[in-house]
Amino acid sequence: MPERGKSRRAERLAAGLGWLLGPGVIVVVTACAERDRLTFPNNSDGIGPVTLIDRPGSSDTTIDAGPNFVVTGRAIDSDGVDTVYFLVAGGNQGFPPIRPNPPLDTVRFGVPLSTSGRSGQAIQLEIYAVDGQGNQGAPATRQIIIR
Repeated sequence: MPERGKSRRAERLAAGLGWLLGPGVIVVVTACAERDRLTFPNNSDGIGPVTLIDRPGSSDTTIDAGPNFVVTGRAIDSDGVDTVYFLVAGGNQGFPPIRPNPPLDTVRFGVPLSTSGRSGQAIQLEIYAVDGQGNQGAPATRQIIIR
């Protein structure tokens, strides 16, 4: 006979779980409404993305005028990279930001700098990223001298 307040179904369920989980294991199953769900604060690290330029490897690079020179790299952040920005001084060039959707923890980029007819010029390139929480990272910079 079931205990007072317990249904036979609840008693069978408890017995079945005891066999499945072993002795000494207690399982509590509860239901909650949407308003009762736990919420956790945003786990942002408060640090902006790290931006790395892989090519060229040095801060000052001299190249020959001619075809496009592609600067490659990546922006990394555990909160997700929301936007990567490219600032170009010299060379009369501009590039739109990259906005992955949804934000990714690593965003790779390639910036094709035009060098044709630019002999004797220097191009300053600054690349930085903002994470999904709005934290801006330090910029990565390169100076490209065209001979």
